[in-house]
Amino acid sequence: MAAGDARDELGNLIPRPGQWPVDPQEDVPVSDDRIWIDGCFDFSHHGHAGACLQARRLGTTLLVGIHSDAAILENKGPTVMTLRERCAAVDACRWTTQSIPDAPYVTSLPWISHYGCKYVVHGDDITSDADGNDCYRFVKDAGRFKVVKRTPGISTTDLVGRMLLCTKTHHIRNLEAVLDGEEGDGGEQERRGKGVDMKERIREYASDESGLKPGPEVWVWKADKGKQHPPMPRRRSSASAARNGGNLQKLPEAKGSIAKMVEGNPPRPDQRVVFVDGGWDLFSTGHIEFLKSVLKTEEEKGRKKGWYEDAAKEKRIKETGEDYGPVFVIAGVHDDETVNYWKGINYPIMNIFERGLCVLQCAYIHALLFNSPLSLTTSFLKSLPYGIPAAIYHGPTTFMPTTYNPYDEAKQLGIYHELPPHEYKHINAGEIVDRILKGRMMYEERQRVKGVKGIGEEAVRKREEMVRKAADEQKEREKKWREIERQYSA
Repeated sequence: MAAGDARDELGNLIPRPGQWPVDPQEDVPVSDDRIWIDGCFDFSHHGHAGACLQARRLGTTLLVGIHSDAAILENKGPTVMTLRERCAAVDACRWTTQSIPDAPYVTSLPWISHYGCKYVVHGDDITSDADGNDCYRFVKDAGRFKVVKRTPGISTTDLVGRMLLCTKTHHIRNLEAVLDGEEGDGGEQERRGKGVDMKERIREYASDESGLKPGPEVWVWKADKGKQHPPMPRRRSSASAARNGGNLQKLPEAKGSIAKMVEGNPPRPDQRVVFVDGGWDLFSTGHIEFLKSVLKTEEEKGRKKGWYEDAAKEKRIKETGEDYGPVFVIAGVHDDETVNYWKGINYPIMNIFERGLCVLQCAYIHALLFNSPLSLTTSFLKSLPYGIPAAIYHGPTTFMPTTYNPYDEAKQLGIYHELPPHEYKHINAGEIVDRILKGRMMYEERQRVKGVKGIGEEAVRKREEMVRKAADEQKEREKKWREIERQYSA
């Protein structure tokens, strides 16, 4: 060791310029407006986003320290997502300025000072290291610690428990009824109080990058009475299809209307409005990379049309007072019943409220539609807030009915675009659950440490049985579909 190497409170070497995990390499002047928050951020959920939102509101810059896989294993237990995947999720949060990988598990004053952060923010729960000591003891002693309210009802531990125990009690049958306090657990007063809190959280997450001003718009699809499931369409006979220019299936009609839940920023002049939809369960790097690909695709279209030329930029600033990108992305979120019907078992692991918040916090979307129907019929697309979108994008997914294609009418309209696979195409809810099950013994210990009991081999057997049942149900649906095809082709 070279003489004069500086060490932190625990005796660990402090990086020199050129050794810090991300720039800047030189010390940044400490400022009250630069806020530090750190954690594991394992399959980052809306609870993590809520902490980032509260922290961001305390300053103008938010640095997010992310612990290494090895540090988390030593102090807490195994991670589900890799460090790179966790950083990608944090960087996608609208309120995050920059992620800092390999941040110390015990928050270090030299680290936060190097990045110019005066204060560290954490929830009102206690986080301990492997020795049982408070991870924030050094910044607390220095008077550089601020507490924010922990997001209730969600944690990585809760989600792992849902996966291992195969519970479905978290599912929401009717989101609007829950928000209005008409459905849910507890008495009327408790339900209404919970509904008010949920509505407020949606409004808070629909904020801009400062966390203080309006951001994305939020809408809800209000389906007419009657179930949309099972969406078993009727395929035209081959002769009828030929007369109509192809083997187009009749999609289940999504009848209803769209209502605004939260006012936000509408599309700016000349922006292309595009639509994406999905289950977005356990919102992760697969979803994030897809949304980034949508933005990149549209930005390239804009570049070819001169969007980024100086004259065009000056015109936008002169007319609106600011510059902006060429695309406005609306993200539709399927309800719990739809996801469970097609995926079975106890999917979705996150209910529609939780999944909606996960998408809403993402910097790569501009509006959110709750209860988006699976079938994107022409009439539904016309009912969208800004009419039929300029494009509908879709990416690699296993969540696709085998009995019909929900995007057939979008294809007929010439607005459907399938993006190529990306490096995280395999990261979805199923992959995350598989990772949990493969490392079951380690995750059981992690749950035990967190005070969650009763998870063992019986739970895994139960899930495996549910997987087999879901596969059998899918085969039965396909069998019924083939029978219908024979009837209409006769």
